[in-house]
Amino acid sequence: MHSTRQPSRRPEALSDVPGVCELPLTRAVVQYRDAHELDRTGGRLRDIGLAVVLEGRFASSVRAVDLGSADTKFLDLSSELVVLDWVYEPTLAHLRRLAGAAPTSRPDASGGTETARLLERYCFDLALRVLERKGFTPLTRPTLLRIGYRDLCRDLDLHESAAVRIATAPGELTRVHLDCDANALVFAMSSPEAGRALGGALREVFAGLPLSRTRESGGASAYRVRFGVPLDLADARRSLHRMRHGLGHLVARFEPRRYRALDRLTTAFGERETLRRLERRSAAEGGEPDMPRPSGLGMSVH
Repeated sequence: MHSTRQPSRRPEALSDVPGVCELPLTRAVVQYRDAHELDRTGGRLRDIGLAVVLEGRFASSVRAVDLGSADTKFLDLSSELVVLDWVYEPTLAHLRRLAGAAPTSRPDASGGTETARLLERYCFDLALRVLERKGFTPLTRPTLLRIGYRDLCRDLDLHESAAVRIATAPGELTRVHLDCDANALVFAMSSPEAGRALGGALREVFAGLPLSRTRESGGASAYRVRFGVPLDLADARRSLHRMRHGLGHLVARFEPRRYRALDRLTTAFGERETLRRLERRSAAEGGEPDMPRPSGLGMSVH
């Protein structure tokens, strides 16, 4: 008598995959975009889009601390989850302790608290260590560009949002933000009248770069200037340097008095360039040498 084996019955189609991420994200270092914030407060200058998950059983609802601003974020990462690294349990416990104490600490003369400043310094140092450890990759590129553009905004137009505002016509304000994924400057105009003066200036200042007229979410008309995808950290710094130089030219053209004040400050104190710290470490290990660091904004206005 011969026994015959019956193959096991095949499960129903797709029943062998859960369809959702079941990995607990607590301790993860994650990237996030403005659209992932549940309270929709994205686009702020102090945020860098890199965070440590303090509590996160499911990707759809995590509590995290941004490693730039040190602010607590509530994120929905179910549509796009990028985990760059993991922190140790003692690091997580330290972050939780500082984050819990910062809001209740007694304010000092500057309006902040010592604990809050300690948390912010610790978070940003952690961010730089993670980025140094991972190096320049397609995953880290958006965060590195965001950090670089944050420096540029602080030098040209320090305010709450990660954008540079330029008065391109009387009563017309153009806001310039960086699309970190495409490495493109987006010039969002308040009216079509602003675009007529701005288009010619962009073709002159960013000659040779692709320029297109688009319509952003919300219906606002905008120009996009694409700088190409950087291949390494030095290439990213060159893109940011050209952005800084071009935006400086635009401020000088449309707001010469404001430019002169900015140029004096930058000449006196130098340009912010956080990415130079990372490249300096890379150069010390045998990488490319530093780019020369210019003083001022790179042009004169009379």
